[in-house]
Amino acid sequence: MHLYGASGHCKVIIDILKKNKIKIESIFDDNESINKIFEFSVVKFNNQNISGELLISIGNNAVRKQLVNELKHKSYGKAIDPKAIISSNSTIKEGTVVMANAIINTSAEVGKHCIVNSAAVVEHDCKLDNFVHVSPSVTICGGVQIGEGTHIGAGTTIIPNIKIGKWCTIGAGSVVIKDVSDGVTVVGNPAKEIKINSEK
Repeated sequence: MHLYGASGHCKVIIDILKKNKIKIESIFDDNESINKIFEFSVVKFNNQNISGELLISIGNNAVRKQLVNELKHKSYGKAIDPKAIISSNSTIKEGTVVMANAIINTSAEVGKHCIVNSAAVVEHDCKLDNFVHVSPSVTICGGVQIGEGTHIGAGTTIIPNIKIGKWCTIGAGSVVIKDVSDGVTVVGNPAKEIKINSEK
């Protein structure tokens, strides 16, 4: 596995890959001041032809999408912590990272290049589009739909059958009890809109 991005998120992915006995071939970062992460050397990416699977190890949803579009790599892997609980009837697509103690229940669909963070719960029949980031200890109840690029803040609860649009930000600790339109930021209990994000 090759990793692009030597961030804190990368450190967690390294731990997950080690637990799964997946060899890390190389780590890339555009910041030339970063030359090592743990025992691994970090090198600048110079449009190398990478053979094998790649993960974009960057937490920012928009940056992950930008890199996927620019790199046009043919094969992306997954990193799923062995302590995560994953239903055999769920779907997790390429490029996605699922961290320790996360739960993804039956008939849930998690898109490409998503992050399901530590102890997050994605309940039955949820659908997460590509580049979604679910922060630690989030509870997403059954039948929720979340659009591309949306970030769900730590400790948030989303009640069943809610629809959240694309490129939204849900503030930490929010309780979402009604649908959220594209590009909106909501915070609080109950979650209320505070601003409109710039268009992606």
